[in-house]
Amino acid sequence: MERIHMPCFLPGGSVAHRLFPLSYLARQLTLTCRVIVIAVKSAPLRSPSPLLLLASVMATARVLLRRGLLPGHRPIAATGRLLLAQTHSSLSASAKPKRLKTFSIYRWNPERPESPQMQEYEVDLNECGPMVLDALLKIKNEVDPSLTFRRSCREGICGSCAMNIDGDNGLACLTKIPAAESAAAAMITPLPHMFVVKDLVVDMTNFYSQYKSVEPWLKRKDPPPEMGKEVPQSKKDRAKLDGMYECILCACCSTSCPSYWWNPETYLGPAALLHAHRFL
Repeated sequence: MERIHMPCFLPGGSVAHRLFPLSYLARQLTLTCRVIVIAVKSAPLRSPSPLLLLASVMATARVLLRRGLLPGHRPIAATGRLLLAQTHSSLSASAKPKRLKTFSIYRWNPERPESPQMQEYEVDLNECGPMVLDALLKIKNEVDPSLTFRRSCREGICGSCAMNIDGDNGLACLTKIPAAESAAAAMITPLPHMFVVKDLVVDMTNFYSQYKSVEPWLKRKDPPPEMGKEVPQSKKDRAKLDGMYECILCACCSTSCPSYWWNPETYLGPAALLHAHRFL
């Protein structure tokens, strides 16, 4: 049997040369090609980058190694079984029934003369994240690019995606999509009693002006202990801020308040008053 010298990496980083039969190397090459096929089929992206492809190949090879399916353990048959399992898994995923959810979304474009209207979209929840913002992004990216709404952090920190969802004000990134089994469509509208700029985007000018009017910053009556240095704060003083510093100025509370609805020019609203109380 014809053999060939091949380098082998040993523990500790040393290298040794050993003789391998050509038939063994052929099996290795066949296995590598099939592993690449598996990795390409299971890659998370439609057009995987070389690095992602290499990572997938290495991960698949590790699975084969743990299962004892590498050469010396009938590699060709084992790879065939793995290929069949991958195909069966793909067929099962594609045969999974759709979980369609209807979203009724407020639409208005100031550049068009039409009156505001509610437009319905269907989203398969199997292909969408669990939050309302995920559904809105899917609609905008794949169905209707003209849909307009604010979003930024997706973590409930910035307050950009505040809107009215099924009658309650909230952040779209923190509000879960209602169950697909419920027949009623999820209704999404802008924050109530606010001037609409476009679709789900409202004009926050008056809200921010009221916030600015309370001058929400610290004003000292006496000079600091040491000029140009920070003022130490005790844990007891820090605890007094609990419940007042968490506001992210999303305007959900203010636009839920009837007093703010009827007197937005004179009543500052809960958010501005909360920040004023923080610095009293």
